[in-house]
Amino acid sequence: MLVKIDELARRLPVDFRIGAATSAWQIEGSSQIRGRSIWEDFAAIPGNIRDGAGADPACDHINRWKEDLDLLSWLGVDSYRFSVSWPRVLPKGTGKVDDAGLGFYDRLIDGLLERDIEPVLTIYHWDLPSDLQSKGGWNWEGISDSFAEYTEVLAKKFADRVSMWATLNEPYCAAFLGYADKVMAPGKGNPASGFEAAYRLLVAHAKSVEVLRQHKARNVGVALNLTTFIAEDAGAQAAANQMDGIMNRLWLDPLAGRGLPTDIVEKTRNITDWSFVNESDLASIAAPIDWLGINYYNPQRIASPRTSEKTGVGNGQRLDAYPGTPPIAFVPKGPLTEMGWEVDPSSLITTLKTTQQRFPGVPFYITENGGAFPDPIVNGEIDDQDRVNYYAGHLDAALTAREEGVDLRGYFAWSLLDNLEWAEGWTKRFGLFHVDRETQKRTAKRSANFFRELNARRPKA
Repeated sequence: MLVKIDELARRLPVDFRIGAATSAWQIEGSSQIRGRSIWEDFAAIPGNIRDGAGADPACDHINRWKEDLDLLSWLGVDSYRFSVSWPRVLPKGTGKVDDAGLGFYDRLIDGLLERDIEPVLTIYHWDLPSDLQSKGGWNWEGISDSFAEYTEVLAKKFADRVSMWATLNEPYCAAFLGYADKVMAPGKGNPASGFEAAYRLLVAHAKSVEVLRQHKARNVGVALNLTTFIAEDAGAQAAANQMDGIMNRLWLDPLAGRGLPTDIVEKTRNITDWSFVNESDLASIAAPIDWLGINYYNPQRIASPRTSEKTGVGNGQRLDAYPGTPPIAFVPKGPLTEMGWEVDPSSLITTLKTTQQRFPGVPFYITENGGAFPDPIVNGEIDDQDRVNYYAGHLDAALTAREEGVDLRGYFAWSLLDNLEWAEGWTKRFGLFHVDRETQKRTAKRSANFFRELNARRPKA
C-alpha cells in the first residue's frame, strides 16, 4: 500500500482539495441544549434505530470539538465539511435564534481557520426541527421560507469566513427514505409524500441560494447522492431507467434548467398529480451554482426478480425508495461493505462522466465517499485494511476521471469519526478514527494513517 500512496500522491494536483466530512446529528450529542429534531422523534419509536441508540452522547463533539479539529490537523487535510444543526440555531425552526447554539459554530469555524483548514458548511443534513415537521415538514408549502430564514441567520454570521456552502445534503434520502419509505426520519412511508418532499427540497435550495448570494457567500453549491444503475438483464432496464430518474435526474434536470424529467412525471401520475409544481419555482431552481457535490458509495446493480435473490440489501436498496419502479431484485456483486453495498470504483468514473454530461460547466467535488467495514484490533492497532483499499481504489478512480476530462476539484472522506449511522445506530462504522462509545476515546485507524501519509507526500504549492 505504500507504493499506492506514492502513486496517488504524485497524481494529486496542487490545487486539489482533500478533506473529511461529518454531520451534526451523528456526532454532536448534547441534544438537551438544542431544539428537538425529527431524528429524536424517529429514534423514540422502538425498532427504528437498530441498536436503540439516540442522539446522546453521539461523539460528544459539542464538548470535544477542539480535540476533533486537532485530528483534522493531524491528518493534514485542506478542508472540513460539517453541517449545522437547524434546531441548535433555531430551536423552533423559525423565530428566536439560540445565541449559544450559533456561538458553537462561530467557535468551530474560527478554530478551523486557526488551523488553516477551510470550513465547508452544509446547511441541512436531515435534522429538521420537530416543530416544522408538525406543520408537514417537507410536505408543507411554507417550509422553503423557513429554510430561507434559517439560511439568512447563518449567512449573516458566517459568510465572511466560510469557504464553501452546501444548501442540502442528499435530498434524495430525505425525500425518498424519509417520506416515501420509512427507513429514515420522519418515516412517513407515503410515495406521494416522497415526490412532494423532493420538489419542496429543491425549492428550498433555490431560496437558500438566493439568500446566500444576497450576503455575498462564496462558492455556493449542493451535495447530491448520485450513482450508476446497472441492469444485469434486458428485463431490468426499464426499472434501471426509472431508478436513475428518481435518484439522479429528478435533481440534476431542474438544477440544469431542464425542469422535472417528463418520463418520471408521466410514469408516476398514478402516485401523484404533481399539482404542487410551480413554473416560477422551476426557474428559480435553475439559478446557477458554483459547484456540485457528489456523494458516491456504490453502484446499484439490479436484475429481473427471481425468488432466489434478495429484493433489498442495505439502505437505498429497497424498492420502496424508488416509487413507481417495476419489480426487480438488487443483486450487488462482492466485495460488499457491511452495509451490503457493492465496492466498485469503476462506477464512480461512470457516475462522474455521466453527471458532467447532464450538468456541464460546473466543477465537481466528491463530498462523501467511504465504507463501513469490520475494524479488527491487531496488536493493539485498528487494522481496517478493507477501508484503506476502498479509499485507495476510489481516489484512483476519481483522479482517473479528472485526468480524462471531468472537472473534479476535491475529495472528502466519509467520515472523520465513527458515529451514529442514522437508523443503523452504532452497528455500522465509517470513521477514520474509532470512537469508544463509553469513554469517547478517539483512536486512529490504519485508514487515518493512510490519509495522513497521502497528505504528507502530495505535491505542495
